[in-house]
Amino acid sequence: MNPIFSIILFSSALICGIAASQVLYLESHRGWLYFLVDTLLAYIMMEVGLEFKINKKKWRSYLVDYGVASLAAGLPWIFCFLYFLYFGSNRWEENLLLARFAAPTATGILFTMLGLAGLGATWLFKKIEVLVILDDLDTVLFLIPIQLLLSGGRLELISVALVMILLIVVGWRYMHSLKLPASRPWLFCYAIIIGAIAEWLDIYYNLEVEVILPAFILGLVLYTSNTEKQSHRHEHLFIEPEQKYGIITDRIIKLVFMFLVGLLLPKITIDFQSSVTLGLHILAITFLMCLGKFAPAFFYKKQASFRERIAVSIGMMPRGEMGAGILTIALAHGIKDTMAQVASLSYAVNLFLTGFFIWIVMKLLQPAKR
Repeated sequence: MNPIFSIILFSSALICGIAASQVLYLESHRGWLYFLVDTLLAYIMMEVGLEFKINKKKWRSYLVDYGVASLAAGLPWIFCFLYFLYFGSNRWEENLLLARFAAPTATGILFTMLGLAGLGATWLFKKIEVLVILDDLDTVLFLIPIQLLLSGGRLELISVALVMILLIVVGWRYMHSLKLPASRPWLFCYAIIIGAIAEWLDIYYNLEVEVILPAFILGLVLYTSNTEKQSHRHEHLFIEPEQKYGIITDRIIKLVFMFLVGLLLPKITIDFQSSVTLGLHILAITFLMCLGKFAPAFFYKKQASFRERIAVSIGMMPRGEMGAGILTIALAHGIKDTMAQVASLSYAVNLFLTGFFIWIVMKLLQPAKR
């Protein structure tokens, strides 16, 4: 499927969900809708885990990259947090979670578009590939302390946090070594199991365990031949290493996920004046989010020109499904003020801008092609 077409579909699904949320009464159905969203989010996070690949023997070489990725994830988070804190009406802990939606970057579609643009063999592609994955990892890790803050430091959730840390250790130790089926239908089955366990813990033990980290770790330990194929890309064309039916299944799952994220947004009353205000908020959040992603431009001075470093920064601006997942978690915690609507609409705007970001990257690299 054409990457531009996929982006338009994802954005349209999110906007259709937002529109439907304003006219449908769903309060009595939110329980099973959140379960379905968690299941689809678990599926997406397993994909992120499958794509995560580093050379563990050279882990020290990734320290600078992780620091840069943390800045690229953390600065938009801080900027948006301060903005939500000033203009929103939520508690500061809730704003921390709502602002975290600005941190994640895209994975599959971003890499596909860069590859189709003929950038698959460039320093920029390889650097963005590492930074985006570490950016997502940083986001996953930071959800643990945010959850503890939102829970008020409950002893039960501290125990859950320790289990999560243990999962991270297991994921590192057994990275891509568990030989279980890893096709799209199997990933969806695993996602249902993870979602059901999280729901069971919530209902019977009052433990709000998010699916993001367990699903990511499962994807991380799963062995798949696609991991090997991804390390042998054609120099000028990146093609998703998946059969056609698998790609179609993947797109359908993500379209449903995007629609449901929009559908779960709270109703708001908008007149002309408030819609202008809403538009200004969306522009401000979009600007702050992109501004924070310029962190890589101040590093790698010995490895790349200034134009290439700017191109890396802009290449990290497109958003992926993970941001929508964090937004859903925020909504599940009862965050319902106008800033939640601003967050979702700015996310939709960013999705539509993905092609524009890639076009700027290509223009920046034209005089310095290798």
